[in-house]
Formats: sequence, C-alpha cells, structure tokens
Amino acid sequence: MVARTFSVAFEGVEARRVEVQCAIAPGLPSFTIVGLPDKAVTEARERVRAALASMQIALPSKKLVINLSPADLPKAGSHFDLPIALAILAATGLIPEEQAEKTLSLGELALDGSLVAVNGALPAALKAAELDCVLACPEGCSAEAAWVGATPVYGAKTLAHLLRHFTGDRPLHAAEPGEVSMPEHRKDMRDVKGQEKAKRAMEIAAAGAHHLFLVGTPGSGKSMLAARLPSILPPLSAQEALETSIIHSLAGLLSEGGISRARPFREPHHTASMAAIVGGGRGAQPGEISLAHNGVLFLDELPEFPRAVLETLRQPVENGEVMVARANAHMRYPARFMLVAAANPCKCGYLPDPARACAKVPLCGEDYLGRISGPLMDRFDLRLEVPPVQFMDLDLPPSGDSSAVIAARVAEARRLQTVRLEGTGMRTNAEIEGKMLEETATPDAEGRTLLTMAAEKLGLTARGYHRVMRVARTIADLAGETNVRRPHVAEALSYRVVSNTLN
Repeated sequence: MVARTFSVAFEGVEARRVEVQCAIAPGLPSFTIVGLPDKAVTEARERVRAALASMQIALPSKKLVINLSPADLPKAGSHFDLPIALAILAATGLIPEEQAEKTLSLGELALDGSLVAVNGALPAALKAAELDCVLACPEGCSAEAAWVGATPVYGAKTLAHLLRHFTGDRPLHAAEPGEVSMPEHRKDMRDVKGQEKAKRAMEIAAAGAHHLFLVGTPGSGKSMLAARLPSILPPLSAQEALETSIIHSLAGLLSEGGISRARPFREPHHTASMAAIVGGGRGAQPGEISLAHNGVLFLDELPEFPRAVLETLRQPVENGEVMVARANAHMRYPARFMLVAAANPCKCGYLPDPARACAKVPLCGEDYLGRISGPLMDRFDLRLEVPPVQFMDLDLPPSGDSSAVIAARVAEARRLQTVRLEGTGMRTNAEIEGKMLEETATPDAEGRTLLTMAAEKLGLTARGYHRVMRVARTIADLAGETNVRRPHVAEALSYRVVSNTLN
C-alpha cells in the first residue's frame, strides 16, 4: 500500500510540487528516504521517529520507504519532516488517506513532536492554492501563509494537534493573516540642512525609480540623504508587497507573519561577497539585490566594493532580474530595485578643497572613481556632486519641504505613471523602453533640439540618451505636465553634466 501527500521544493521564488509517497512492505525493519534528498532531508528519519515515539506511535517493523517525487529534483531543507510524518501516518491508517492526498504541508519536527517554523510558507501557500490543496504548517508561520487567502491554512503547535485535526477529534481553526504594517519613518528630509539640489535629485529619483549616484566630500550628507529616501517613497502596492514578501519569506525575513507595505531598504557593507550581493551560497539563496526588489539598494563607499562585485550589478540593473547559476543549481530571482550609491571624490576625500587635498591631486580622484567602470556609471540616471555644508548653514532652522510633502508629490507622479503604463507590464518611468519610450517621453521640438545638441557635445551613449528622456519624463510628471518640454530636458541634462571625474 502506498500513501501520498504533498510538499514543495524551492527553485528561486518558485515552489515546485513534490509528491511524498510512503510504502510499507514486508522485509527487515528499515526506514529509507529516496528521491535526491540532501543531508537535512535524510536526517528527517530520526526526527520523525522520535516525534512519533513522543506520541506513543511506533514505526511498523517492516520495510518503510519514503519516495520524494519527481526523483530528479533536488530536495533540500528540514521542511520535509512534516509531510514525511503525515505520509507515514496515512500509510499506517492513523489518518485518512484521502485527507492526506488533499494536503500540502511543510514544517520541521522537534524530537518532542512540536512543529518548528520554516522559511517559504508564503510561496508554499500559493502552490497549495494552485493544486487545490489545504496547507498544513507550524503555527509560527501560519499567519504568513494565510495571506494568500485562496486556500485554508491550518497551523499547529505539535504533530499531535494535526493528528487530532485529521481524525476529526479536535479540528483546527483556519489561520488568520498577520497584520499589515504601513511605513513609519522617523527620519525627515527637513533634517538635512542645505543641499537643495540633492533633495531635488532624491525627489526625482523616487518619483521615477531612477538610479542615483552621489559624490561628495566626507560629511557632506550623502548617507544622510540616502537614509531619508524611504520616507518619500510610496508604500508598496498589494502586488508589489506579495512579490517582495515571497522573497523575504524564503530568506526568513518576515516578522511574526506580518507583511509590510514599506519598501525594502538594503545597505550592505562594502566587504560583502559576490554571493551576498547577487545571491548564491548553499542552495543559491537570494542576495541583497533580490531582497531589495521593489525597494532601494544603497551602496555606500561604492569604489570600495570589489570590482567583480560591482560588475555583476550591470545586468540586474538593466533587466530587473538575476540568474544565480551554480554547478548544482540555477535559480532566477527578481531584482528590480533603485540603485543609490555614494562615494568620496578620491581616497582622501578632499579633492575639491586645495587646502586639505593630498599631494596626488588630481590623479588620486581619477584612480579612485576609475574603479567604477564606464558601463556601470552609464547606468545611473542621475549623477550629482554634493558640496560640503557650510558651518553657518548648520545653525539655520529646518528649511525646505518635509518628507510628507515631498512624498505626496512623488505619489502623484507615480499615479500618473501607473495610469499611463497600465497594461504594459511596466510600472515606472525607469522601466519605459522601445516604442513606449518614444510615445511618452519624446520632448517637444525645442527640447529635442537641446537633447540632440547635448548628446553630440557630451558624447552621450544610446543608453545615456534614453535615460535623459526617462528622467525628463519624470520631471514633467512632477510638474503635472502631459508633454516633455525643453525645461524638463535641461534639468535632466544637468544631472548628467558633472565634473570630469564623473564623466
């Protein structure tokens, strides 16, 4: 007799169905798991044996074989403990087989039979809904899984509770979704003294999801500005929140089953490895660029990052996704993020100040920022020099618009983009390309003349030319204007025309 239940194996953000089969046959007592399991799955034998023993249930003195189908799909993780235990309970007749076959489950078993929360409950619930199954999981991740809403989710503290549920002795109540937390920002743009042009660049970048590069002397406020970028970004939409939460669920970053509408803000240190930034390691896990999906990836001290790491950003920045290819795993993760970077103009940091600069000026600046390749630099929509703040400015009261006021303008610009791009698969001006770019971002006659002259004089690449058009479209949206005009193009070009160090 073969009993069946279901679980999932994760390939990137996709949960693939795994049929867990249990066969009990005459022969010497044994417990074998087949189907390309990893070490954690193989060790499930002892955890399941101990958990059943804690419930006064002994394994049959026969040959017991667990098959994880499809057999050529690698199975990794401790979340297979629960489906293996349920398959055994169904095979021994302790729970109805028809209920086991309508259940998709995941969860780790402790030796006393309690269920331990695992990563990936949210994508598993999506797969359960697709297969028209109910989801059984530990209570600790049931609120997260219940967000799908298309299938019942039953969270249990112990395996015994699930056994009583399946036998009808003490049915469990379907789990309720966790709380939705809205963004709460304690940092305000008004905290930044001066730097009005930089604040304007931050607003444009937030409105169109454009990539931004800030260069300035130490203490000029680059990191302070970047830290306040989340305060002017609009909350995640329902679709974006689901996309982001799936990735965070796989990485174990969802807190207490709740889903946040705040956009991710990731700021890895410059000592981070390539696997940490792009993804990889054991099981090809998502990296920082995927954890920042629909949010911001802030790289402070950009030239200090290893050159190989920086070059891996070029393709995700352009395509919005990354393929993590390893010898035994090929995972595709979404990676559509705003890249915000900051750097000093040179190693000592005081290139513009003759009184404080080192003796290697100006070669030190060329060598330092030369660590950033031309193709990567060309992918920044806005490039801005942040001058040092004067001491007298620090004594002035807060000035300029607050984050709430700027966020309202950004939200309105994003709304215009959503209406304009509806049905195209694109969400922001930074993603516009091809025919859509020509239709929506081509400037008027005066603006086109200015753009053509600037492209010839500055030697803009085709990518740079199109990025100026996108930024100009965003500036027009912030102004509430339908057409892109010469002033919008002029302002967009001002964020490409900077010192020779950045060209």
